[in-house]
Amino acid sequence: MKNQGDQIHIDQVKKGDLASFTFLVEKYKNMAYTIAVKILGNAEDAEDAAQESFVKAYLQINAFQGNSKFSTWLYTIVYRTSISKLHKQQLQLISLDEELTENYSYDYATPQIDHLQAAEREKFVKAAISKLPKLESLLITLYYMNENSIEEIEEITGLTAANIKVKLFRARKVLGTELQFLL
Repeated sequence: MKNQGDQIHIDQVKKGDLASFTFLVEKYKNMAYTIAVKILGNAEDAEDAAQESFVKAYLQINAFQGNSKFSTWLYTIVYRTSISKLHKQQLQLISLDEELTENYSYDYATPQIDHLQAAEREKFVKAAISKLPKLESLLITLYYMNENSIEEIEEITGLTAANIKVKLFRARKVLGTELQFLL
């Protein structure tokens, strides 16, 4: 399951080649940011967490054994860094911004189904996913949008396979209700 292309770049990074690390950052930065934003709920903190995760990955690259895909290893770092950041924020104080974001409900007029373009559908799906609890939103994103396996998500989040499946089931139910008009 290992990505040979990644392994070549990882080997180069271990030898001190910064360009190879830049290649890996470019390849994985979008999903790293997505994971962070799903956990932290705000773009600025997510960018910080993603950047911090790439620094950690670079500093710990020699610890990467290749037993899993590089992306799984990296996303585990992003997940743990984001969770750690979230706990620190919660200890400092619960921000008003987060309460407003969680209580905000989208008010979309239901357009004619025939006229929905792919981009519009994607907008509705992303809006529905963003309404889910943070962890369920992350799991849906990893499983369906990034196509990670249950085993990879287990490794990234530390949750059990059964727990992941239950949370995915619940999230799908909520999304089914939210997006019924698209069907």
